[in-house]
Amino acid sequence: MSALIDIRDVSVGFTGRDGRTREVLRNIDLTVAPGESVGLVGESGSGKSTLAFAAMGYLKRGLRLLGGSAAFNGNDMFARSRQELERIRGGQLALIPQNSGQSLTPTLRIGAQLGEALRLHSALPVGQHGARVIELLSQVRLPDPEGIVARFPHELSGGQQQRVAIAMALAGDPVALLLDEPTTGLDVTTQAHILELLRDIAAERSMAMVYVSHDLGAIARVCDRVVVMYAGEVVLEGPTRQVLRAPAHPYAQGLLASIPRLDDATLPVALDGRPPAPGEAGAGCAFADRCALVQDKCRATRPPLAAVESGERVRCFFADEARRDRGRRKGAAPVRYSRDSAMLTLDDLSISYARPRLIDQLLGRSSDLLPTVDDISITIGKGETLGLVGESGSGKSTILKTIAGLLPPAGGTVAVGDHPLPRLVEQRDPNQLRQIQLIFQNPDDSLNPRHTVADILEQPLKLYYGLSSTDLRARSVQVLERVRLGAHYLDRLPSQLSGGEKQRVAIARAFAADPEIVLCDEVTSALDVSVQAAVLDLLNDLKATQGTTYVFVSHDLAVVRALSDRVAVLYQGRLCEIGQTDHVFGGVSHPYTEVLLGAVLEPDPDTAPTLTADDVVERAPPAQGCPFQRRCPRKVGTICETDTPPWQRNGGDHAIRCHIAREDLA
Repeated sequence: MSALIDIRDVSVGFTGRDGRTREVLRNIDLTVAPGESVGLVGESGSGKSTLAFAAMGYLKRGLRLLGGSAAFNGNDMFARSRQELERIRGGQLALIPQNSGQSLTPTLRIGAQLGEALRLHSALPVGQHGARVIELLSQVRLPDPEGIVARFPHELSGGQQQRVAIAMALAGDPVALLLDEPTTGLDVTTQAHILELLRDIAAERSMAMVYVSHDLGAIARVCDRVVVMYAGEVVLEGPTRQVLRAPAHPYAQGLLASIPRLDDATLPVALDGRPPAPGEAGAGCAFADRCALVQDKCRATRPPLAAVESGERVRCFFADEARRDRGRRKGAAPVRYSRDSAMLTLDDLSISYARPRLIDQLLGRSSDLLPTVDDISITIGKGETLGLVGESGSGKSTILKTIAGLLPPAGGTVAVGDHPLPRLVEQRDPNQLRQIQLIFQNPDDSLNPRHTVADILEQPLKLYYGLSSTDLRARSVQVLERVRLGAHYLDRLPSQLSGGEKQRVAIARAFAADPEIVLCDEVTSALDVSVQAAVLDLLNDLKATQGTTYVFVSHDLAVVRALSDRVAVLYQGRLCEIGQTDHVFGGVSHPYTEVLLGAVLEPDPDTAPTLTADDVVERAPPAQGCPFQRRCPRKVGTICETDTPPWQRNGGDHAIRCHIAREDLA
């Protein structure tokens, strides 16, 4: 079968300030047949996204094609005119970008944007566009699609925006789909369902997919073949099962060791060192400085990408030795806190985005609108890490914003120690501002695009410590090195960084203030697995040395298990389970927690998630009874619809809010 995407000997680079040409991609070959799904994996900066964009005939500003060709359906994309490319892109060849916010027009409603995609890239009659828009939004599991079409992008969460971007890509019925971290902002159940949707569509339409991801669990679920990239070149290529179970390259082994596992409470092991900068790979193996098997030969000569007996192609002189060294390295145990004193207390917290109707205000009536978050009471000890988990829309980020003072509570209080905090950030004094730092899910929303990395890091250092210019530079370098970035990043703008690099800068800025409490909103979702492991290790180290308290929001339940002391499970803004991490993940669980755990993707193509075909997300909780009643696979009767479930405790601090007796939940 002829290749639909055919990339031959492609090299891409840029001219540095010293006048040298620096390669970002080196002599890449990649073919993708109709109906085939190929995963591109590797650390940030390895060239994955650049390679995927090259398949569209697109390069970021400053990059240029140094050699080779990239053909789609027999046509060299770099030889096409702008008009020809516009006809192909978005229709036959579609892209789902990593940052959905950059692909949505902020001034257009969602329905109009999807309608435009259908008009430009679909043969569907205009009269059928409205129904097709609703169908697309339903396919990507958006609640209330009829209401979503009338909203603007800023009125949706990051995960909801990502699902709209996926729907837009599917609108043109593409024959090939390029996916650049498409499920980064999605919760575990939505991610699992969308991956199943993509698998089904690819099979039905014989659609080719190039899937760029740090998530090896997602790669294992959808990809037939895996291409591992390092420093702009392919170092390993082969069938998914072979690459993920017995990789023949030390780098791939390191990536697998960096993945936290749901059945392992230890921290993952990060790869030592960092990849070489573009153009600095040297004459030998680019991975030599980080490899445990390195010998003089590796530093002197670049290994060829050669076929081995297992069917893989490997760029390593010692592939056989690498394959034999398959033992998964165990990481350190996370630091556990001792609950000596309360650092952060949420007391009967309720939060609402809804505003009372004018008629209710005029008549002095109470509104019948349910709060977004309700009845949250949690005490977090000094040095404790509390993981907040739940699907998109469960209120996790909303709680963080209220703690940070960005969103006023409708009721209840937030206190640090014995001192209640002012409701809004502008009412807090400088020390209260320094004490609590928030790291956002999307770094593009928090990094000024006109400021260099140095400007971004110096802002909190000036505000809280009044450092001189010389001290500012030195301190900024120290802060960058904490998140595995070097001093050469200081003069770069956010647009010159990869998604993972931007997230690391956002993390560095938060820690520059030496806060007591760090609110982490999906802080590792944009990071590759090795950097994620390093960041988790950093958070653990700061917890040990400084007693930092974390409220850690993540859709990645394995990451939550690796770092958290306790876990709180939220559904539709209501707390349904809370307890020590081992108890929540390894013992008796709430039915909703069971649904979440069943949807976790493992980096093993033979392990499938447990999904319910008719399981759908809800727009809001019911007015009474159990908030999970409509989706619960273990609903016991009308009591679930009428009565608020009681809290059941195990005699310790593990509590489940459910009508089913605790002994029957096992």
